Amino acid sequence: MTTAYHADSSDLDDKEVLTWDRFGDACRDLARSVVESGFEPEILIAVARGGLLPGGGLSYALGVKLTDAINVEFYTDVHETLPDPVLLAPLLDTESIRGRRLLVVDDVADSGRTLALVLDLLREHGAECRSAVLYAKPKSQVRPDFVWKETDQWIVFPWSAEPPVSMLG
Repeated sequence: MTTAYHADSSDLDDKEVLTWDRFGDACRDLARSVVESGFEPEILIAVARGGLLPGGGLSYALGVKLTDAINVEFYTDVHETLPDPVLLAPLLDTESIRGRRLLVVDDVADSGRTLALVLDLLREHGAECRSAVLYAKPKSQVRPDFVWKETDQWIVFPWSAEPPVSMLG
């Protein structure tokens, strides 16, 4: 089992704080952008873990019932990453996506390397993919199709603002 690290950003002055209320607004705004574009996803794929909650929000806001997740590890702490993003098991059933329209959802396109890995993989398996993120950073190597907000700041998401609950603390 991979340990889930908490990214403690309490010592950072320059940060964007997303509240639960704003998260709800962000999901609705992103959904409107998708609908207004004319793209009609058949399946929503969340990039776990950061994309799980935005993926769920968009799934409901768009009325897309077919959902799945792809597990990728890259960030290990604030501003600390592995050398490259790594796919983790269990792996997505790639046979079921061939020829389908997918919306890939993540919380942030920071370097863009995670999103690039996922989009390349899904396209190699014959899917038409678009991507949606809550936040995009200007330095991202991938420009997501749908973005709620752009920022250079470290982002504190409501689901990771507190350390994990443990038996000791």
